[in-house]
Amino acid sequence: MKKLALLILLLTLSQGVFLFAQSVSTKYAESEFYYFNFTIEKIYAHRLGFMVVYRRNSNKTARTFIPHEWFHSVGGKGEIIYLGTGSEWPSMIVYYKNGEFSHVRLRVRQNRLHETWGVIPFNVSADSYFEDVEEVKLEF
Repeated sequence: MKKLALLILLLTLSQGVFLFAQSVSTKYAESEFYYFNFTIEKIYAHRLGFMVVYRRNSNKTARTFIPHEWFHSVGGKGEIIYLGTGSEWPSMIVYYKNGEFSHVRLRVRQNRLHETWGVIPFNVSADSYFEDVEEVKLEF
């Protein structure tokens, strides 16, 4: 009789552990989002957007162009987070949802005198780079 009671107790406990494990796995299910995080070397302001020079994996730099209109609405393609005076270096995080570009988040210094900020000179024609931009073009 004791063996039967012990067997029933073990079966009940194992069922409880299974249900707990299943609830934990659904709570922490894999997200449909994934992202790439890049260190910003320089971000240049332009009247049509930002040219972001970022550090690639091979310790080289690449650039991408992000139009201002991406940052004009909540839930748009772009978000700017201004960093304070701490030691965190500016970064660009590019998010993808189900394999397609979703949005970009720029974490930049609020003080435009910081060494990572620059301005594209007026005599440089960069307007064409900001036309018809649908997603951030990345180089790895």
